[in-house]
Amino acid sequence: MREECGVFAIYSKPDSDVATQAFYALYSLQHRGQESCGIAVNDDGVISYHRDLGLVPDVFDSERLERLGRGNMALGHVQYSKKALRTRSNAQPLVVRHIKGPMALAYNGALTNGHELRRELEMNGAIFHSTGDVEVIGYVITRHRLKTPSIEKAVEAAMHEIKGAYSLVIMSPTKMIAARDPNGFRPLCIGELGGDYIFASETCALDSLGAKFIREIDPGEIVLIKDNKMTSIRTHCGKTSSLCLFEFVYIARPDSIISGQSVHQARRYAGELLSKESPVDADVVIGLPDSGLEAALGYAGASGIPYGVGFIKNRYVGRTFIQPTQSERERSVRIKINPVSDTVRGKRVIVVDDSIVRGTTTQRAVALLREAGAKEIHMRISSPPFIHPCFFGVDADSRESLIMHKNTLEETCSYIGADSLAFLSIDGVRSIAKGAACSFCDACFTGNYPIPVPDKKPENKFEKKLSEKISGGQLSIYG
Repeated sequence: MREECGVFAIYSKPDSDVATQAFYALYSLQHRGQESCGIAVNDDGVISYHRDLGLVPDVFDSERLERLGRGNMALGHVQYSKKALRTRSNAQPLVVRHIKGPMALAYNGALTNGHELRRELEMNGAIFHSTGDVEVIGYVITRHRLKTPSIEKAVEAAMHEIKGAYSLVIMSPTKMIAARDPNGFRPLCIGELGGDYIFASETCALDSLGAKFIREIDPGEIVLIKDNKMTSIRTHCGKTSSLCLFEFVYIARPDSIISGQSVHQARRYAGELLSKESPVDADVVIGLPDSGLEAALGYAGASGIPYGVGFIKNRYVGRTFIQPTQSERERSVRIKINPVSDTVRGKRVIVVDDSIVRGTTTQRAVALLREAGAKEIHMRISSPPFIHPCFFGVDADSRESLIMHKNTLEETCSYIGADSLAFLSIDGVRSIAKGAACSFCDACFTGNYPIPVPDKKPENKFEKKLSEKISGGQLSIYG
């Protein structure tokens, strides 16, 4: 339930090198998950797959791609997860084989009722090999597939049961399916390349293959590809969309277009608004790489204060926000960025970043700027305070882990070591994606969840030691 991922799928001609296509697409979606990845290939109804922990180029080389073979369909997935869930068995895609044939699936999101569905399935004899929601989704679809005439009907029926955020790609022996939850929390788009159909979390994956963008999949829509023809099932469409606003703030790549809105332009506009809401006298504006750079450009342009390159990023270190543990995040920050002393020495510096979640990266960045000789440091954040947990796929699993939930603005400013701190307003962040043809979920900022959510995220019993289960009164079911 605590993951952010990227999905990809392609429907092509028989005997095509779809594994390599999936490889390049996943490479472009690597920012959405750096813990594990996988590819499944369908060759005339025979599904082969490989998944493992690691980055895309570490898990897949030319020999591995050749072993996957050629086919007419493939789907892929990149993922990150909390440390306790970081195992090969939790990597995706999931491949299941049942009486009506094999099925491969991968998803981006988080179920709000995954814990309840898992328990119901377990009590009816289901045996799980993983601890993530994707196997729950696979079981629910399979259960309906045994009673329905087609895989698309099974997906349609399953969507009445699974609740929360999900952008799904599914491969049967003869069909490719993509579906979004009725609120459309996570992005999913359709592309075309020489007669091939492509589904992807972001348009940057289409660009990496030279594919043409067709359209977004609507919230609640099920899109089916069979015999090179695309059809749509809209039984679950019609609800107000709730696309995650954090996609524009942080998650998506800036060169992607989501719901008709350039992510790059949305972030620049956020910086412009921030400069008007929270001006400060300074000598230079810098951004924290990478997701703070566009907002910093916007802030500098609107304020008239020169923009400078304040940090050099080590490109071989992953995104610190999605490192599974706090110690890993702290260690990552230390080697991830290095200040450019000539830009900041003796100057009043405005530092723009996209968000403060736990505060680790921000505190270290401020300390590095002090060491480099900055005279003043003014932090400006291009989103409101992140003070509520996300139940729809962003790794912010408890209020206690969110620095602005437990501290005042002044306390947080003191903790990170800045001279001043300001955030973009709620009204401001709601307007940054002014070209998007959808509504947004901003629950991480406001606490206004668009659908019912649990009081807290359920703990997985398989993450606890027996001694912890005894103290929690959970050991009675164990023999």
